[in-house]
This record gives sequence, structure tokens and C-alpha cells, in this order.
Amino acid sequence: MKPNILLILNDDMGYSDLGCYGGETLTPNLDRLAQGGLRYTQFYNTARCCPSRASLLTGLYPHQADVGHMMNNDDIDGYLGNLSHNAVTIAEALKGGGYKTYMSGKWHVTHHVEDGDISNWPRQRGFDDFFGFLFGAANYYQPISLTRNNTPLDMADQPEDFFLTDAISDEAVRQLNEHAADDADAPFFQYVGYTAPHWPLHAHEEDIAKYKGRFDAGWDELRKQRLQRMVDLGLIQPEWELSERDETVPPWEDAPNKEWEARRMEVYAAQIDRMDQGIGRILKALEDNGQLENTLIVFLADNGGCAEEMHEKSLDHFGGRSATLTTRDGKPVRCGNRPEVVPGPEDTYASYGTSWANVSNTPFRYYKHWVHEGGIATPLIMHWPSGLKSKGELRHQPAQLPDIMATFLEVSGTPYPEQYEGREIQPLEGVPMVPTFEDGPHGREVLYWEHEGNRAVRKGKWKLVSRHPGDWELYDLDAGRTETHDLASVHPEIAEELKTLYTDWAERIKVMPWDELCQMRRDKAEA
Repeated sequence: MKPNILLILNDDMGYSDLGCYGGETLTPNLDRLAQGGLRYTQFYNTARCCPSRASLLTGLYPHQADVGHMMNNDDIDGYLGNLSHNAVTIAEALKGGGYKTYMSGKWHVTHHVEDGDISNWPRQRGFDDFFGFLFGAANYYQPISLTRNNTPLDMADQPEDFFLTDAISDEAVRQLNEHAADDADAPFFQYVGYTAPHWPLHAHEEDIAKYKGRFDAGWDELRKQRLQRMVDLGLIQPEWELSERDETVPPWEDAPNKEWEARRMEVYAAQIDRMDQGIGRILKALEDNGQLENTLIVFLADNGGCAEEMHEKSLDHFGGRSATLTTRDGKPVRCGNRPEVVPGPEDTYASYGTSWANVSNTPFRYYKHWVHEGGIATPLIMHWPSGLKSKGELRHQPAQLPDIMATFLEVSGTPYPEQYEGREIQPLEGVPMVPTFEDGPHGREVLYWEHEGNRAVRKGKWKLVSRHPGDWELYDLDAGRTETHDLASVHPEIAEELKTLYTDWAERIKVMPWDELCQMRRDKAEA
């Protein structure tokens, strides 16, 4: 019997934020999945929201899916900001295998949101039922581009207590219940795309209260505590050094406004907590419908913790797409990472900033945007009672986003199409992870990344990485995955081998040099 497949993706969360990965946040439902399934310690995303979604959905690299950067249309192959029609989504492929397909949550793989072109909305890319929003971020109390199937929704018609995380969870439950009632004989694929804990820092006071005082020790001490818990859990090796505190962040003892600083992390944790509560409701629906035993559940994040800072004028940039200037009852929204804006309520718009992103990505360097480990390392949990013999174990085999689609196709017995609706489809880049279920070797030999000129390639234990416009750095990840000892000058022959691999890959998938792309944008704007 074909398994049901539930894919849960969350947004802008660091490697070590979940309880089962060493974090302080209460995540009993995700911890339960980890205890009954597998946790992967070296799974990778692509460092940014929309490229990760494009890669995850298609089994290709982001540039092949035409989301090489963001939702900008640069009129260049690979950078059209609109999911390629020479690719198939997981939903499109699985429909060919007899699956019913559902989505609840964030889409963010098309710039055609308000111009009438719906050809790349979820219903047109394989999903039988969709509820969610189309932009990349949202006010949790009144998201812009909220949509059901192909119909935009008016916030005036939504309940007074609307909260996006809850709505995504509740709609996912609805879809599961309707499937059990109407299509129980067919397997399902469901994609749940949470926006939590992406900024803005919006959360319920009862959830925030759970974490009052939990972060008062400050970022320096909390990073050390996380490191030790991660070692105890077997997620990292005890000999790996903790990366340095970000150079732009003061020691906690010197930080002003400590109560406000702690509040930012309390709200961030509450966002993840609320998501976990919703996942609990989804699991209960699966249990109540007798579906849990034969459902492969996969949970991961789209990039590492986000160091982006909010400023008083940030709404001028985000307004109209991911932010509103007033609350639903007409109060002005106060924006910025400043002590007079205490995050949580609807009339605030803030982020947790570099200092706490550094904690989220413990023990690694850098953040969302960059392809050092802090930007690309994600927790990955797999749970499948009838399909996984091993329970509560760790898997250390490196893998990355295209491998998810390949895995789903293999466990479902669904072929990857060479053509779809008369269009030639690019070959699948993913490698099935099924051998790793019983701790066998993964078939992927090399992993690649590029985003905004930040580049990396990994083969075996060696990783070559560059933060644009900097030089290449070389790391032995077995000796220290925290990337604290650059060995490029010690092993130039290895660096050169990896550089050649990267160059060949970048040419094959049409990576545009970042400086050249930026210059083309400037020329276009001036024309």
C-alpha cells in the first residue's frame, strides 16, 4: 500500500531551536516525531526562503527552477522569479501516481500575485486544495495575499481572533478530515508551509509567558548551554569548537535593554511553540482517521536563523506585500528593533536580529543568505511507523533539498516524468534517501550551493565555501563542522579540486555571477 506523505516546512528557524535539537523551546509534538523516527544531523537547505521552496518542490537546484535569487523577474534564465514550467512539482508528479494533493501555508515561488496570472499558483501546480498566502512574509494577524484555491480572501471576512499559524494548522486538519471522509481509498500528499518563526515577532501572550525568564542568561551563556545539550544528544562532536559570537554583537554583560532583548527571544520561541501546537492537532487528526501508521512525515526548515534587523522605516519597504501600516481596527503599526517597540502584539513589527540568530544557529557561523553552515543547516525529522524500522536514532549522512522529492517518488513507487502536459521536463537532481533509513550510505557524492554570490561545494568531509565577495575557505567538517579553521592554504590541491567541481556545476545550471547580475539590474533600472 502506498504511504501517505506529509511534508512540513517552517520558516527562518535555526538548526538548534527545537527541543530535540538542543533548543529551549517546548516542542513536544516534534520531539515525539523525533523519538519515534529519525533525526538527520547533516541535511541542508539553500539559505533562503523562496529558492529553498523552489528546490524542495521540484527536486532541482533553485536556478533550474527559475528561482536563482528571489521573486524578481530579471529576464534571465534561472532568475525569472517564477517557478519553471520545465519542472514538475512533487504534487504534480505524485498525482500521476494516484495521490490526492493538499497544501496549507506559504507558497512564495511566483511574482504573479496580483496581476491576474495564476499559472503558478498552487492549484495550477498540482494541488487539489490550497489555503495560504502567496507572498514571502506576513503580518500574522492580517496577512496580505491570503488565498483559498484561486480566490483571494478578504481579511474583513476572517474571524476576529485570526492568527496565521493557527489558520495554517486548522486548514491542514480540515484537508485531512475531508480526505478521510471523501477519498480514504487514495493516498495523500500534504504540504504544510508554516511562516513561523519568520519575522514579524507576533505571538499570543499566553505562549510568550511560558518563556518569561528563560533567556535572561543572555546569548553568550545560552550558546554554551545549547552546545553542551547538542553534544549530549549526539548531534555534534565534543571536539568541535563553538564559533565566535558575531563581531557586531556585544557581550551579554555589556548589552543595554536586557529585558527587551530577552523579550524578543521569548516571542520568537512562542512562535515556534504555537506551530508545534498546531502540528499536534495535525497528528491527532491523522490518528483519529487511522492514517498515522502509514504516513511518512518529514519536517525541516527553509534556511537558518535570520539576522535581518528591522528599522523604523522598514514598513516603507515591506508595506503592501508582507506588512500592513495599521492593525485590523485601525491602529498604526510601530516598526523597528527598538526598546519602545515591545514585540508580540499586532501593532508591532520587529525581528529578533543578529544576536539571537547567532543563538538559533548554534554552534555554526553566519545566517540566512550565507552558505556557511549557519545559513544552510536544518533539522530534518522523518517519522513513518510502518516504514521505518529504526526509532529515535540519528542519521549523519549529508543530503540536501532535491533529495526529498526523489525520496518521496521512491517510497511511493511513482516515476519521475520526462514530459508533463506536453512540456519537456528537466532531469531530477535529487538522490533518494531511502538507504539511510537503515543507516546505509546515501548515493549523493557532492552537494552544491549558490545564493547572492555566496558559494559552496561539499564532497565527503571537505567543504569549500565563500562569503561574497570573499576568498574561498576550506574546512574539514569531520574535524570541525563549525568552520573555525580554514585549511585552504594547507590543502590547496583539495581546494582546487572542489573549485573545479563547483565551476562545472555552476555552468551547467546557469548560475549568474552575482556582480554581473547586479550590474545588469542597475543598467535596466537606468534605461
